[in-house]
Amino acid sequence: MNDDFTESQASVLIGTAEKMIGIWNRLSAEKQAALLARFGTQENALAALVTTQLVAPAKPDSTPPGK
Repeated sequence: MNDDFTESQASVLIGTAEKMIGIWNRLSAEKQAALLARFGTQENALAALVTTQLVAPAKPDSTPPGK
């Protein structure tokens, strides 16, 4: 197993971390506190949020059928 990251993998990892920080910073203090109480750490809370977004069903298109 290779433990080294390629430039592309490192870039994706950094981009994901930046998005996670952005998500956390947009949450209200109350929401942050609730997530910390439930998941224990900021990292776990953000992982749960990201996972929820990844597995959430796609939102239906608001365009009426046939249009």
